[in-house]
Amino acid sequence: MSNLRAGVIPVTPFQQNCTILFDQEEKRGVVVDPGGEVDRIRAAIADNEIAVEAIWLTHGHIDHAGGAMELKEALGVPLLGPHEDDRDLLENLENQARMFGLDQAVLNVTPDRFLTEGETVSFAGHVFEVLHCPGHAPGHVVFFNREARFAHVGDVLFSGSVGRTDLPGGDHDALIRSIREKLLPLGDDVGFLCGHGPGGRFGDERRTNPFLK
Repeated sequence: MSNLRAGVIPVTPFQQNCTILFDQEEKRGVVVDPGGEVDRIRAAIADNEIAVEAIWLTHGHIDHAGGAMELKEALGVPLLGPHEDDRDLLENLENQARMFGLDQAVLNVTPDRFLTEGETVSFAGHVFEVLHCPGHAPGHVVFFNREARFAHVGDVLFSGSVGRTDLPGGDHDALIRSIREKLLPLGDDVGFLCGHGPGGRFGDERRTNPFLK
């Protein structure tokens, strides 16, 4: 049985699901999308005695990347992702903060490495395939663990809904293609966590999600 586990910390007024993926036995893991409230994220890491090896970003919107550089500097770990098509978003996070009237400290993000379709990232022997899934954001990526039948889909797909496409760089048709052509073919049994709200299974979304009918 896989020792892969996930802990979710909803952060900031956006209630974004910052996720800690970790190995239950080795207590090594990664932080996915630290959108803010870095002190809370660091407390959860310490309370669970997780050795964080990297930060992974699904995309460059402020609610997902707003705390990434602060956490990177605090932990001294590499920051990976998203796809390079989100470079402009990451380089303008401070402007995003002003646009939303946020009072949290936000730093523009420079990843150690952008990610591309088809490569893999891993920790503690848990290998995740990188899927480039534009639509919500041009450089959005999804992380898929084939062995565990699990995906972190960020803001591409939600339980009963899909990511919004009315923000700069959004494209509804591209989003639906990403879901239909890249996510759903992975299998009805695949469980997922998303950027906001509860997760689910691809099969349930294929059958009941009104945006996929």
